[in-house]
Amino acid sequence: MGVLTFTEEHASAVCPKRIFKASILDSSNLIPKLLPQVIKSMEFLQSNGGVGSIKHVNFAEGSDLKSLKYQIDELNEETYSYSYTVIEGDTLMDNLDKITHEIKLEAAPDGGTFSKVTSTYYTKDDFSLTEKEIKAGKEKVLGVYKAVEAYLIQNPSAYA
Repeated sequence: MGVLTFTEEHASAVCPKRIFKASILDSSNLIPKLLPQVIKSMEFLQSNGGVGSIKHVNFAEGSDLKSLKYQIDELNEETYSYSYTVIEGDTLMDNLDKITHEIKLEAAPDGGTFSKVTSTYYTKDDFSLTEKEIKAGKEKVLGVYKAVEAYLIQNPSAYA
């Protein structure tokens, strides 16, 4: 098994509390509304959103992906930390055991947010991800983040 880790950092004009509430705590409601062409639905299969919960994501018709399931490993509303593990679905491509994502949001001096996302891919046997596959995954995640950020900027009282 191989292990590949990548870290992405982004800055936002929106404060961490609002981004956390919108993109993490209320993701099941907000993200399918903002990106119906990408995400059809998100729902909890086990528990209600805390650590150990399992969430099922259904992608929109016409997508390369059909669905995925992930387990919440950490959820800390005080430190704006969140981590989860993709345990099933098309994103694992039959060549990955799992993918973990650790998200940390920190307040920026200007009132915005510094976000840091660390993704770790656990490959089966001697499989290796291509740079193209890694870039495509990063762009999808960043697209969701940017859509939530744009919504929060356009709606300053939302998730306040």
